[in-house]
Amino acid sequence: MMSNTKVFLLAFILLASGAIRAQQRVSLDSILSAVKERNPMLKSYRLRADAMNAYAKGAKSWMAPEVGGGLWMLPYKKVDDPRDKGQIMLSVQQKFTNPAKLRANQGYLESKAAIEQASESYVFNELRAQVKSAYYQWIVLEKKKEILKDNEEIISLVLKVSQLRYPYNQSKLGNIYKAEGRLQEVRNMILMNDNQIIQKNIVINQLMNIPIDQRFSIDTTSSISQFITESIDSSTFAQNRSDIRRIDKSIQSMRLNQQLEQYQSKPDFNLSFNHMIARGEGMPSQFMLLGMISIPIAPWSSKMYKANIQGMGSEIEAMKSERSAILNELQGMTAGMVTEINTLSRQIDNYEKRIVPALRKNYETVMLAYEENKEELPIVIDAWETLNMTQMQYLETVQKYYEMIVSYEKQLEK
Repeated sequence: MMSNTKVFLLAFILLASGAIRAQQRVSLDSILSAVKERNPMLKSYRLRADAMNAYAKGAKSWMAPEVGGGLWMLPYKKVDDPRDKGQIMLSVQQKFTNPAKLRANQGYLESKAAIEQASESYVFNELRAQVKSAYYQWIVLEKKKEILKDNEEIISLVLKVSQLRYPYNQSKLGNIYKAEGRLQEVRNMILMNDNQIIQKNIVINQLMNIPIDQRFSIDTTSSISQFITESIDSSTFAQNRSDIRRIDKSIQSMRLNQQLEQYQSKPDFNLSFNHMIARGEGMPSQFMLLGMISIPIAPWSSKMYKANIQGMGSEIEAMKSERSAILNELQGMTAGMVTEINTLSRQIDNYEKRIVPALRKNYETVMLAYEENKEELPIVIDAWETLNMTQMQYLETVQKYYEMIVSYEKQLEK
């Protein structure tokens, strides 16, 4: 059996190829899975990490051996003594890099792969926040569309009633024109709302790396995940935040690079073997075996790696300060977010339980009076506009609440 993620990805591939024409309802989790799997930016970080791991595999290799041959101590002019006719030399040479340097270099390259992996998590957190923001805005737009459709039906009904009453002098022509204008305004708002839905669809398609003209519907019953309202200590942020982990990996990598520089004080070795074949008759063949060792502690050569070690130490301290600053800022920021989220939650509760129901009852009362010819059309339109405006304010508050939740979860890496 395939996992839900694989099924979703297969469905989107089919959608992209045109094999499936009908719209399908897609959940937020499915979209996030597709973004993580298909987004080219995330893929680039995975490939960079693979590249660093590949480099690390060859980091402990020796330099290639050198072989050569040539003439050795040949005279410029013809000589009679066979000892002065020179030799033909064959040479082989191998450099042996200090094993401690090779191990340190391998560890340093592997640490760079870990930085790329932490960077991938950081970018995915950014993309996840973009997806959630677009998804929840889409949900609000769908709810707004329902309200606008209801408003279209309401104002159409009011307009029909007014048109029916006009021949009997029970309605004014100006009021009919006013209702007609309101009806067209609502239809324009529906068009604008539909366009905004398409824009959110395009944003999500782009993040999933599928054709931007592919249309689908979303699960409007999705609910916001629960958020933490208590204070969060720095250790929790340090565990969850990918940017903090990236700084930690960068510090670790810098320390390994610093260790690599320290190992530059260790000597390297070189072994050379030369075989000489005499050109003169009766002369024996000869060989030369030569071993060399570098002296990196010489003052004129040690200055560079000592300076590099000192500079890396300063960079490590700078990254530690940056890490502390981020954690300090996060604690203050999230505390303010929790306060605003709770305030918005109470406002939404007031809208749902008190404000909107009261204004709806007011509109229904006025509409009933109008149907009984006890109230004028402008009063009905005013009551409807007040209800409509309040419902839109309610949805704007809901959207702001969603956006605050997304921002809060982004800080917590949820």
